Amino acid sequence: MSGGKMLRQFHFWVLAALASVLLSGCGSDYLVLNPKGPVAETQYNLIIISVILCAIIIVPVLALTAFIVYRYRDTPENKAPYKPTWAHNTTLEVIWWGIPIVIIAILGYFTVRDTYALKENPNKEVKPMTIQVTALDWKWMFTYPDQNIATVNYLEIPAGVPIHFQVSAEAPMNSFWVPELGGQIYAMSGMATELYLQADQPGEFAGFSANFSGEGFAHMQFKVVAKPQNEFDQWVQQVKGTTPAMSKADYEELKKPGVMEEEKMFSAFPEGLFEEIVQKYSHGHDMHHVMNPDGDTAEQGSDMSQMPGMEHSKTDGMDHSKTDGMDHSKTDGMDHSKTDGMDHSKMNH
Repeated sequence: MSGGKMLRQFHFWVLAALASVLLSGCGSDYLVLNPKGPVAETQYNLIIISVILCAIIIVPVLALTAFIVYRYRDTPENKAPYKPTWAHNTTLEVIWWGIPIVIIAILGYFTVRDTYALKENPNKEVKPMTIQVTALDWKWMFTYPDQNIATVNYLEIPAGVPIHFQVSAEAPMNSFWVPELGGQIYAMSGMATELYLQADQPGEFAGFSANFSGEGFAHMQFKVVAKPQNEFDQWVQQVKGTTPAMSKADYEELKKPGVMEEEKMFSAFPEGLFEEIVQKYSHGHDMHHVMNPDGDTAEQGSDMSQMPGMEHSKTDGMDHSKTDGMDHSKTDGMDHSKTDGMDHSKMNH
């Protein structure tokens, strides 16, 4: 090999190594592999388990590939046995079918276990705080229903407290992602998806849009700041005392397509704004189980008053507790087409 060709190959590998480092993002850490909370830690462990299980297959296969290429190379001095009629070996069949099946079963177990665990509050001893996330063109709006404040492209949370995110969009489908705290969740109009995250220690974390959504997608980033609870409470009071309240007109201006580099904060926001955004595109589907995750499930399921046009609290005076003594559990062959002359067209509904 000529010296010039060797030099070009050396330059190629040096550039490849530099590109792998430079394109990995800012800073020395790979964000996904730098967990800062229990959710990210669980996902990190699952990644490591997956890599180990895959390596159990990949490493031997690559080693065997190199061995077979060398052992059965076509050279005059090679003394490897030549068996052109060989077709089957039961031991080898058991090995290359059995090992992958066992590995997939193990990987499936850990994946299902962690998937269901991550849907729940990661810290059962601490009550979660709710933050509503709305993806706009091309910015993120965060509303704090308990604190009654709102921010744009800036998210502050108390360290050590689970955050229950309710995520929706009034823009093309997007994806909410804070890699150091956990995996991404899609933001879709007419729906409210849920995600639990928690920062174990105070710090700053990068937040991203993980789904292409148009011209300003690359600028759709936000900063996440975790502070001790007392400092978070002080920040809330500062926002309430030093920033204007968001009006409906402010929101209409905010949701217009455009990139917003600066952060914005509001001391208040219109009541029910997030719910209104979700219901606007929900086509009548009930999002009550997401909006009120701590409510009684059975009660929610039977509460039909949430459905459009269905208000059962007012039924023109009908008293359902009194039905003329009728025992509906015993009908003994009652012919409902004949009810003693009852004219159903004249019932007072």
